[in-house]
Amino acid sequence: MSRGPPRRAGLWAAGGLAAFLAIWELAVETGLLPSTMVPAPSSVPGAFLSELRNGIWAASVTASLSHYLIGLAIGSLLGISVGIAVAMSPRLGAAQSGIARLLRPIPPLAWIPFALIWFGASEGAAAFIIAIGVFWVNYFAAIAAVQAIDPGLHEVAAAFGQRGLGARLFKVVLPAASPGILSGSRAGLGQGWMAVVAAELFGVPGIGQRMSDAAGLLATNVLVLYMLTIALLYAMSDAAFQWLSRRMLAWMP
Repeated sequence: MSRGPPRRAGLWAAGGLAAFLAIWELAVETGLLPSTMVPAPSSVPGAFLSELRNGIWAASVTASLSHYLIGLAIGSLLGISVGIAVAMSPRLGAAQSGIARLLRPIPPLAWIPFALIWFGASEGAAAFIIAIGVFWVNYFAAIAAVQAIDPGLHEVAAAFGQRGLGARLFKVVLPAASPGILSGSRAGLGQGWMAVVAAELFGVPGIGQRMSDAAGLLATNVLVLYMLTIALLYAMSDAAFQWLSRRMLAWMP
C-alpha cells in the first residue's frame, strides 16, 4: 500500500519527461525550432556513440572528474574546518568577518584570470576555481550547523569533565553538527559541477573545453550530450553521497 504513491509519482515523472522529449522532437522536425540551433533529441544518441568510439567522451569525462574531485576535496575540507573554527571561537569569528564579507560576493568565475596566471591552463587552475565555489558553501553551512547546537549539550559535556577544546569538538560539536555539515557538503557537490564547465572554457581539458569546441562547429547535439553527461554525473555523485550520509548518520534516531 505504501509503495503506491511513490510508484505513481515515478510514472508521472517518466511520463512528463517522455512528453517533453516528444514535443521537443516534434518542434525540431516540423521546423518550429531550427535544427541548426537546437538539436533533435533523436540525434543525441548518435553523437554519444561517435564521441565514445573516438575516445573523446571518456577522455573529457575523466579529465573533468579529476580536477572536480580535487577541487571538491580541497574546498570541502577547508570550508568545513574554517567554518567550525570560526563558529567555536568568537574572537576568530570577529577577526575574519570583514574578510569573509569582502571575498564572499566575488563569484568563482571572477578568479579565472588569477587562476590562469598562477597555474596556467592546467588542472590546477580548474581545481582552484572549483575549490573556491565549494569552500563558501561548506563554510557557511558549517558555521550555521555549529551555532545551532543546543547550548545544553555543552553544559552537559562540561558537567562530565569534557571541557577541553578537543573534547568539545569530538564529543559535542562534530556529532551534533554532522547533519548540517553534510547538508552543506551535498550542496557543494552541485556547486562544484556548476564551476567545472566555466573553469574549462579557457583551455583546460575536460567537458567544458569539448563543449566550447562543439559550439564553434555548431554541433548542438554534442553540446546537449555533454550537458546530459554533467547531469548524469551529478545525479550519480549525489546518490552516492546520500548513501554515504545515511551510513554516517545511522546512529541518529
